[in-house]
Amino acid sequence: MSPPRGGIEATESLLEVGRGVLDGVRGAGVRRLVVVGGAGILEVSPGVRVVDTPGFPEDALPPVRAQVALFELVRDNADDLEWTYLSPPAVITPGERTGTYRTGDHRLLSDGEGNSHISAEDYAVALVDELQRGELTRRLVHVAY
Repeated sequence: MSPPRGGIEATESLLEVGRGVLDGVRGAGVRRLVVVGGAGILEVSPGVRVVDTPGFPEDALPPVRAQVALFELVRDNADDLEWTYLSPPAVITPGERTGTYRTGDHRLLSDGEGNSHISAEDYAVALVDELQRGELTRRLVHVAY
C-alpha cells in the first residue's frame, strides 16, 4: 500500500496501516514479515538519505517520508518478529530476468556508471529469494544491480 500524496496524513495513514499489520501478524502467530519499501530511505553518503538530497522532488516528499517513518516503526517495534525491510534501487523498470542482483544495507548501490537500478523481474526474484531463505532478518536490505 502506498501512502496518500500530501502532507502529514501520508505518514499517519501509513503508520496506522503498519501498526495494524504488526498487530495482525502477531495475532495470527506469524513470525516472518517482509516489508517492501522505497529507495528514499537509503543513504547516498554517510548520514545523507536520498530523500534529503538537493533537488529531491517536492511532490514525492510526503510518501517517501512516510516510508522512512514506516521503516522506523518496524525497526523499533518488531524485535519479536523475523522482519526484513526490502528497499529497491532508485530506478525499477520492466526488463529481463537475469537472476542476478546484489544486496546491501542502508547505502544506495549503483553500478560502475553510477546508475542505481534493477529490472522489475530481478527485484521480484530478490523478494522471493528473501521470503524463501529468510537470511536477512531484522534489518533493512537494499537490492540492485
